[in-house]
Formats: sequence, C-alpha cells, structure tokens
Amino acid sequence: MDLSYSDEQIMLRDSAERFVDANCGADNLRKMRASEEGFSRDYWKQMAELGWLALPFTEDQGGLDGTAVDTNVLMEAFGRGLLLEPYLTTVVMGGGALKAAGGADDLIGQIIEGSLLLAVAYAEPQARFDLFDVATTARKDGNGWVIDGHKAVVLHGDSADKIIVSARTSGDRRDRSGISLFIIDRGASGLERRAYPTVDGSRAAELFLNSVQVGPDALLGEEDQGLAILEKVSDNAITALCAEAVGAMKVLLDTTVEYTKTREQFGQPIAKFQVLRHRMADMMMEYEQAKSMALVAALKVDSEDPIERRKAVSGAKVQIGKSGRFVGQQAVQLHGGMGMTDELSVGHYFKRLTMIDILFGNVDHHLKQFSAAA
Repeated sequence: MDLSYSDEQIMLRDSAERFVDANCGADNLRKMRASEEGFSRDYWKQMAELGWLALPFTEDQGGLDGTAVDTNVLMEAFGRGLLLEPYLTTVVMGGGALKAAGGADDLIGQIIEGSLLLAVAYAEPQARFDLFDVATTARKDGNGWVIDGHKAVVLHGDSADKIIVSARTSGDRRDRSGISLFIIDRGASGLERRAYPTVDGSRAAELFLNSVQVGPDALLGEEDQGLAILEKVSDNAITALCAEAVGAMKVLLDTTVEYTKTREQFGQPIAKFQVLRHRMADMMMEYEQAKSMALVAALKVDSEDPIERRKAVSGAKVQIGKSGRFVGQQAVQLHGGMGMTDELSVGHYFKRLTMIDILFGNVDHHLKQFSAAA
C-alpha cells in the first residue's frame, strides 16, 4: 500500500504550514488567550478563503469532498502551531454532525463561508467518557421540544453561534437508544452559558438548559437515533486530534534536540551525553509510532466494519495518549526547570497534548474499547 501523500495533499500541507509559521505558535497563543473570544476572527476568515472550512464536505454541499487523511494533513499542521481557531468544533464535529444527519446544507454553506461557528454539547458531569450516558431530556411540546439538562466542557461553547445538543427523548439514562440531537441558537431563552479557559489556553463552557424551547426543525436526523451520529462525530474528532497531537510532538522533539545542541555542561553540548541521546531516540520512536497510528485511524475511520473502525480509532487514541505523555515529559525534563514556564513554548505544547489525551476518552478508556472490539 502506498502511504505517501498525493500532490494535492502535499500542496495542502505546505499551505497550512506556511500559514502556521507566519501566524501561530506560543506567542500567538499567549496573545489570543487574553482576547475576548480566545481566537482570531481574521485567521478564521483566511481559513475560509483558503478553502479549509470546505474540506470535508461534498461537492454538492459546496465542499471539496476531502477525506479523513486530508483533514489529518491540516490538523497536523495546526498541532505544530497551537492553533486556537474552532476548526475541530465547527468543521469536524459540528459540520460532521450536520453532514451525517442530512438536510442541513444551508448551515453547511454558512460553515464553508466562515459565517457560522458551531459547538457540540455531548458530555455530562456524570457520564465520564460514555456518549450514551445522557441525563439531559427533551420532551415534546406541541410541534416542538422542551430541553432540560446540564452539558459540561463544551469546547468553544461560549463563541458558537449554534450548539448541537444530545438529549434523551426516550429510555433510561444509560440506554444506547432513545438519544436525539437538537441544534439550538446561542440566544435561545433558557440557555445559560458559563465560559472558562482550559489548561491549554483554549475555551470551553458549561451549558445549563432550563426549559429551552425549540421548534420541530431543531431535531437533527431521526428521533431516538442520535447516538450513531454522535459516535461517528466522536471517531472523526479523535482521528483529527491524533493528527494534531503528532504535529505537537514533532515540535517538542525538534525543539528538544536543538536545545541540547546548544546547552552546555562540563564544557560540551549536553547532546553529546549518551544517556540523553538514548532519551531523544526514544522520543523519536514514540513520535513515529504515534504518526503511524494516526494515519491508520484516518484510513479506517470511514470503514463500514464497526470492529475495524473501533480498533483503529481506539488503538490510535491509546498510542497518542502514551506517546504524547512520554514526549512531553521528556521535553520538559531535558529543558530543565524552565520547561514549564509560560515564556517557553515547550510547556504549552505539553499542556495541549495533555488535553488531547483526556478529550473523548483517555488511555484507559480506549484500551477497554480496543479490548472489547478485539
């Protein structure tokens, strides 16, 4: 199997890396996290003009009909630059949910032109990483619905124009059936948002839905059948995050190798010490394993075989979690006490890798998922 990038993917990678090199990185992160929204609307507009917001959508929807590998090419570059723009939440998750549900081409068009930001509210405080553990309820009220509940750690939930919410329309709290998806406006009556910064410099929000009334057109897909869409969105988000983590690991590896060539002890660069050379070789091995597993996940995430898909996605998430922790810890340690200072970029990449490990299930959770599918 030829796993090399196509000419179009190489052009996409080069374009994304030029954008990241010119605009992103730790300095931009420090600037953006102090801003009102936590990201740049100007950068978002440029990303729309470059066609990146259209990448995963079909040509009929106005998109570029890109694959998961194409998305990974972008996300790996974003990981190199600590990009804070809501690409994961708006395009991969929100757009992915609209695409899977069908019949929302007008909203997809708004995503592509950069005028609509989305968030997906799937997590709840009691649920850990189980997508089907949903206590939020939606009951019929005339032709519409009334939604009540609490959604936790909604990424970019404070800046999203619309939010896709999972709610139980039948069954008990941990039933796999009976979950539906609804799309609600940010200004909906009864919706309370409490925003806060996350450890990696990004933004999230707690959502409290107090008898939020929505019309019948707010239902995405079929009633009680929302979990399948949510699982597809989750798998695609995990795949994209794995690629982002690979980009972040590459920066940590290169930065650490370069630092050890300039930092001197006992009259010579510390890169000449055998024990440190072994450590950096181990970092390289972890990076290469993570990169390979991320590519496997991208190739298998759209597989019709649920077992093959589950093993590829959960296997990659396990490897990314382990590799990210190892590469991050070694980078911090080899930089000494300044490794976790705000002034140095190393700590910011390590924090992002730590956040990626937790999102959509940590190593232990996906190890169980992988074992159950094997």
